[in-house]
Amino acid sequence: MKILSCAFNMDTVCVELKFDDGSMIAIDTIAVENEVADNMYQRSELDYLIYNDPVAYAELILNGDPETYLKTVTEYKPLDS
Repeated sequence: MKILSCAFNMDTVCVELKFDDGSMIAIDTIAVENEVADNMYQRSELDYLIYNDPVAYAELILNGDPETYLKTVTEYKPLDS
C-alpha cells in the first residue's frame, strides 16, 4: 500500500493516513503519549514529530519502537549530577 496523504487533524487529535486502496488509519496521539511517554521531554519529542513530520511519527508508531526511540533522543540528566 502507498500513502496518499498523512496529516495531523486538530479536531480529532489524530494523525490520519490515507492509502491508495481507499483505506484510512487514524492514530490517537493522546493515547500513544499516555502509553509510551514517561516525561515531558518525551511528550515534547512526540509533539514535535506530530506537528512537523507526521509521516515520520506514523512510521515510528506503526513500524518502529517508540519507547527505545524516545529513550535515545530524550536522555534526561539532572543538573545536580
